[in-house]
Amino acid sequence: MPDNLYPSPIEEARRQAQICNACRYCEGYCAVFPAMHMQRAFSDGDITQLANLCHNCQNCHDACQYTAPHEFALNLPAVLAEVRQDSWEETAVPRALGQAFHRSGTLIAGATVLIMALLFWLARHLPGEGTGFYAILGHGAMLAIFLPATLLPCLAIALGLRRYWRRVEGGPIRLAHLRAAFGSAARMRNLAGGHGEGCTFETGAGFTHHRRYMHQLVLIGFLLCFAATVTGTILHYIFAIPAPYPVFSLPKLFGVTGGILLCLGCLGMLRAKLAGRAELQARAVRGGEFGFIALLFTVSASGLALYAFGGTAALEGLLALHLGAVLSFFLLTPYSKMAHGFYRLAALVRDAQRSA
Repeated sequence: MPDNLYPSPIEEARRQAQICNACRYCEGYCAVFPAMHMQRAFSDGDITQLANLCHNCQNCHDACQYTAPHEFALNLPAVLAEVRQDSWEETAVPRALGQAFHRSGTLIAGATVLIMALLFWLARHLPGEGTGFYAILGHGAMLAIFLPATLLPCLAIALGLRRYWRRVEGGPIRLAHLRAAFGSAARMRNLAGGHGEGCTFETGAGFTHHRRYMHQLVLIGFLLCFAATVTGTILHYIFAIPAPYPVFSLPKLFGVTGGILLCLGCLGMLRAKLAGRAELQARAVRGGEFGFIALLFTVSASGLALYAFGGTAALEGLLALHLGAVLSFFLLTPYSKMAHGFYRLAALVRDAQRSA
């Protein structure tokens, strides 16, 4: 089975968009079709923008009268998925890393976690400071490792988004554009179907909100884990209260709740991905998608295990695994499926500009 359905995804997407633009049966299904119907001709940037607006709910495919075996052979979810992946790879900094992860993500994620965990395991012999985790690896050492591992990926994402913004010919961003984009992303509106009935991604027949809810669990869990880090930083640097923190503290409450939601969301997303129809997705990058889900699950599950068994002899091994997974997550963020959130948000901002 070939990796891609189309030798030139962007040309095929242009052909299919022109047919869809003439039909207009799916006009209310998601943000893609109103944006499509505003155009009479489609530049490469227009097709890239449509692809990143698409959330692969597949409702349009199941409603379309021009899918195979019709001679038009429309498969808009699949061709937009291929264009979308190409756009992420071409705007990644550096591009080669984006291409490598999308095609071998499970192998790369697994190898990176193992290597980083081994390095942290070896570093446990270095002099520590404080109690708890800091007795194994000092706070200063953690800061020296994770600060650049956070800033450099953020820089790579910013440069990639700059390339994307130029490609889709984005203009000056206003507060109203951001408000509309963040509101749509928070509600996962484009995963709810045109009339809020859900999507057919998993079933191909009935509508379900399962995929939307799993994405929301991951988003909320991730934000809670981020809140745990922020509150822990504030307690450490402003109030001079270093870790470890008690059970009923903000870092613990945010972190444990966020970790549970992340685990549940990742398992739900894995189930949805396995149940989804491969012929309506970008086949070449399924390894990268599964690798990202596995990596995010490892981060959350190892964090919960560290909390549960941190007072046992397993502390050093669990800490090495968790820190290795977290560091791998940060380093691979610009090239993994995690980057899609930034590009989708940029597409929603651009759509808000065009709709204004």
